[in-house]
Amino acid sequence: MSGRGAPSAHRIAGALVEECGRTYAEEAGIRLKDTPQPLYQLLVLSLLLSARIRASVAVAAARALFGHGMRTPRRMVDATWQQRVDALGEGHYRRYDERTATQLGEGAQLVLDTWRGDLRRLREEADGDRGRLIRGLRRVPGIGPAGADIFVREVQSLWPETGPWVGAKGLQGAERLGLPTSAAALARAARGHDDARFAAALVRAALDKDVVDAVREAARGR
Repeated sequence: MSGRGAPSAHRIAGALVEECGRTYAEEAGIRLKDTPQPLYQLLVLSLLLSARIRASVAVAAARALFGHGMRTPRRMVDATWQQRVDALGEGHYRRYDERTATQLGEGAQLVLDTWRGDLRRLREEADGDRGRLIRGLRRVPGIGPAGADIFVREVQSLWPETGPWVGAKGLQGAERLGLPTSAAALARAARGHDDARFAAALVRAALDKDVVDAVREAARGR
């Protein structure tokens, strides 16, 4: 292909993944696999990321919670409310720390009571229906539309029936990059790339103009 003119959507997608194709789960130190602990950790991260707070702060707060042993719903419930508040504070998640500490405790109890601590049971209930999965996630205190969106976006490479999914914030990133915003056209542009990493990279583009500039420059040079 000639280097003249605007780069193709596929080239932009490739540059995007190369520049910032790292999921937020990876950034938070979650080794995502289809087992109860990492899936619960992703749920916690999704709750934290859904607040109106910098993503870097949410990731730091998740790392702090996990670092204090709150990696499973049982350990989250067994921690005191103050221990949860203190861990969130270590990650500088202070604006919403008290409310979030309460939601984390209530949400962990719901996961234990409803799915016996294993979110794979929620997947079984959804039976391949993304809408049912989202409705199930939204039963968890603190998980609203944004939090459910984040969980689905991050888990899609592990649970492929949920994807491809970039979510509302990912579509904003696609628009900023000049990528198509229809699901089918965006999927074609991302062909060959991991769905979760591509979606996370789109979100990073939505949140940071410097990412958009770097990706456009890289795409012109590909």
